[in-house]
Amino acid sequence: MHFVTGGAFNGKKKWVTVFYELDKTPHQWHSFYDEKELPDFTKNIVVLEGIERYIRMLLEQEETPVAARLFFKKKLDGWQKESRMIVMIGTDIMKGIVPMNAFDRHFRDAAGWCFQDAAEASERVDTVWYGIAETIKEDKK
Repeated sequence: MHFVTGGAFNGKKKWVTVFYELDKTPHQWHSFYDEKELPDFTKNIVVLEGIERYIRMLLEQEETPVAARLFFKKKLDGWQKESRMIVMIGTDIMKGIVPMNAFDRHFRDAAGWCFQDAAEASERVDTVWYGIAETIKEDKK
């Protein structure tokens, strides 16, 4: 698995497209900004864009941020067993002002925990800011 994070509109999607040569490679792109359900994986490269939106949907369904995190961890465990490359793209929402609304604070907490879990589960983690990627984890296998 590969986890890519960074600020909103900072070039994550473009960077992933170039890095994996997706214009020349069969792949499956799923955006949680447009769709709410997880797709069946059909290609060797699967990109899951908007992981933070997926976490928000989980939080809306579960009772607590901890329950949402546990559900997300189960998904990560399944994705790790896949024989294909799963690329998760998540927008960093942890910086800045802490929201006043309780749900939004819980969402921020859940996203932070889930991003930590995604980073731990992934073989590679990159941050993209201003279109420039920095690899912060790379397991050599």
